Amino acid sequence: MNDIRRCDIHGYVTAKRCPTCGNSGSHIIDGSTRRQVSTFLSGALRHFPDDAGLALDEAGWTALDSVVDRAGETYGIDREAVIGVIQTDPKGRFEVDGERVRAAYGHSIAVDLDADNTPVPDTLYHGTSPDALESIREEGLKPMSRQHVHLSDSVGDAHDVGSRHAADPVILQVDAAAMQTAGHTITKRGRAVYTTDHVPPAYLTAAD
Repeated sequence: MNDIRRCDIHGYVTAKRCPTCGNSGSHIIDGSTRRQVSTFLSGALRHFPDDAGLALDEAGWTALDSVVDRAGETYGIDREAVIGVIQTDPKGRFEVDGERVRAAYGHSIAVDLDADNTPVPDTLYHGTSPDALESIREEGLKPMSRQHVHLSDSVGDAHDVGSRHAADPVILQVDAAAMQTAGHTITKRGRAVYTTDHVPPAYLTAAD
């Protein structure tokens, strides 16, 4: 994972120089620590806030200062480094609203995320292990340990997700347009993730 630098004009960048103006800016956090902090934020805001000393409200929000304090105690970083990690996350895993922060998706704990009205592509994708296919054909895609099923807007992203579970993942195509017509809710989360409660087998086919 690349270091984070801050251009005085264009904000946080993950290159040696700002891609817009070429300014080298100031160094904020190294790539190794950035990865550790990102992992910490994902775990604390999605799965074990109590263990991290954080209190989430019903929508998953918590005080940004509390997150900065916990990350600072563990990794010796400051507020700017935490915000830099959040704002440069490649998948948009986190959201900041004023002085509060939350994970945008991926929770295993119960939170009530507000709906997003961003248009949903007609076709989405899901990467999975070949071993799971028989169950999926019978029951569809279920959240399992997460609150929602996660879908991708490209075959490449779905393959990356599926590769976490199998060396040669199967890519399933989801008829998102038909699902929404039938009354199923699909919501965009982060930069390229879409969530839904369940994908019935009728809306799934093998991707080309």
